[in-house]
Amino acid sequence: MNKFLIVGLGNPGSKYQNTRHNIGFDILDFISDKNETDFETERLGDLSKISVKGKKVFLLKPSTFMNLSGKAVKYWMRQENIKIENLLIISDDFNLPLGKVRLRASGSSGGHNGLENIEFILNSKKYARLRIGISNPNENFNQVDFVLGKFNDEEYDLLSSEFSNIDKLITSFVISGVDQTMNNFNN
Repeated sequence: MNKFLIVGLGNPGSKYQNTRHNIGFDILDFISDKNETDFETERLGDLSKISVKGKKVFLLKPSTFMNLSGKAVKYWMRQENIKIENLLIISDDFNLPLGKVRLRASGSSGGHNGLENIEFILNSKKYARLRIGISNPNENFNQVDFVLGKFNDEEYDLLSSEFSNIDKLITSFVISGVDQTMNNFNN
């Protein structure tokens, strides 16, 4: 059976809830709720299992903190025998406008610490990544304070209105693969 690992990046704990850096967690919560499944605390993260057209899909929210996300990703890929082409990482990106979604089959970390750690641990840049735009305030801003800051209601409403579309994108990734999904969803 084809298995997939969808990883939403973020930091564990209530202190980080609704922060820009945790948008990956929020998206997986949306998908899990829609599929009426719950996350269970497992080794190195919270895990929820769903099925998409007969394919087993693991939703992972690492508990390793953002900068060590690779450890959880590698563990669950090995544990469930998931191929790197069936891995999708969801992360925030302050270089994209708020709510803009960009899927790539591979690429650089763009300075994102979670993606950098995953590349280092997997020794590869050839994994799919879904970047979610969180925008940035201006040229002179403290990156850490910004990504660990919370969305205001208007920002979060705009972002969460995209969750249904992101869910469709992830379903397409599982069913049709990254190339077809990029053609259909990147605009």
